[in-house]
Amino acid sequence: MSFSSILLLLSTLSNPQIPTQSSCGDCHVANPDAPEASHLQDWEFSAHGRNQVGCEACHGGNATTFEPFRAHQGVLNSSNPASPVNWRNVPETCGGCHIGPFVAFQKSAHFNLLKEGNEDSPNCTTCHGEVAAQLLSPSGLAKRCESCHGEPGRTSYHPDYPAQGKLLLDLVRETRALLSQAPPLIERIEDADRRARFEEAYRQAEVPLIEAVNTGHAFSFVDLEERLTVALERTEALLKELANP
Repeated sequence: MSFSSILLLLSTLSNPQIPTQSSCGDCHVANPDAPEASHLQDWEFSAHGRNQVGCEACHGGNATTFEPFRAHQGVLNSSNPASPVNWRNVPETCGGCHIGPFVAFQKSAHFNLLKEGNEDSPNCTTCHGEVAAQLLSPSGLAKRCESCHGEPGRTSYHPDYPAQGKLLLDLVRETRALLSQAPPLIERIEDADRRARFEEAYRQAEVPLIEAVNTGHAFSFVDLEERLTVALERTEALLKELANP
């Protein structure tokens, strides 16, 4: 076995999540003058990388060629107002795939500020990172909210928002964890009709949870709490019936 093969094996054992290949990434890794190595690394180990969502999906360009001029045709600097990754355009770019969150985000005060050109307005990358597709913890979300809503004297000062967001994200996680207990129990049911009935009950509990997550991107805490309450009630009823056939 060659030395390079040994290194590859060791890296795989230490990190079983093997980076996804990309013609854009291959060129930028090979080019020592290419910018933002950390940006590329974030992409490699993100949900985007794992699902083959390449650089061209957001930046534009031609990912089928390694010739620099052709590869970068149509790529605009993020400072260009027409760029898909310009600060104001990021939600629409992300919304090409993440339709539910984008529809909800357009109902938020954050979106209105963004379209007005407010430089302090958040967009998708504020919470999820540029390409890392990170999911903030409840405490992480509260900290992010505090960066704008926790400063006395500012028009955005709402010290209750971070705590509310943290509480509701905690509830999202708890409900999702509860609901995840159902599928293994449903799979054990031998009677096909009974199993189908429970599968439908599972979907009916899952729908308001998905709606709650989407609604969270509108930052409407009242609507989010209402959807979560429905999801939790249906989840608890489902698990109770599964536990007491």
